Amino acid sequence: MAETGPIDRPAKGRNTPTLESLGLARGRPLAIVDVDEVLGLFMRSFGAFLGGHGYELRFERFALFQNIYSPGSREPVELARGRALFDDFFTTHCGLMEPAPGAAQALTRLSRHAEILILSNAPAQAERLRGDWLKRHGLPQSLILSSGPKGPITAALAAQTTGRTAFIDDLMSNLDSVAEHSPATARFQHVADPRLRDIAPRSAAHPRIDDWTELGEAVEQALRTAP
Repeated sequence: MAETGPIDRPAKGRNTPTLESLGLARGRPLAIVDVDEVLGLFMRSFGAFLGGHGYELRFERFALFQNIYSPGSREPVELARGRALFDDFFTTHCGLMEPAPGAAQALTRLSRHAEILILSNAPAQAERLRGDWLKRHGLPQSLILSSGPKGPITAALAAQTTGRTAFIDDLMSNLDSVAEHSPATARFQHVADPRLRDIAPRSAAHPRIDDWTELGEAVEQALRTAP
């Protein structure tokens, strides 16, 4: 919801870094992977952070700020307070997030056949902690911190490779954006936290696979398929 290797922060597809600058080869397939609720259990970590600040995280809808409450309150906190807590988490605590089960192993297998790029919509201040987190958990370290819908930047990255591309995210808005801007890119939805799976929107346009072993195999197959 809501990533050390080469890091860049383009703005919605503009000034997209080259694959070479990220240590990636143009001649191999490319898998573009989100972090929060895909590679890591963001809501679990953010919930623990909120508890330490006198708030609680409820799972009433597939949202973020609307699920932050003061204990006993019937109304979520004001949006400005939610955003402040979110920014504080990424400044100080996002490096403590637990990895999603099976993610590192699946991406290690996938890396034998494809380049892997981490594309995370996270605040700029998360750069060091996110990069260190990837390294500590044995995850790919080529990282872009971005913002906004991920379709434009995915299209710009896909245009640089001669191989197939795949995109993994938990949010329907990003999956739909990639479908619009890079329709040849294979898209997969993954929701890491079991508490979110029943309330997360889904679409037949984007296969939903919540087990990383199965997901890795599906992505590998999609990347091996001729365009």
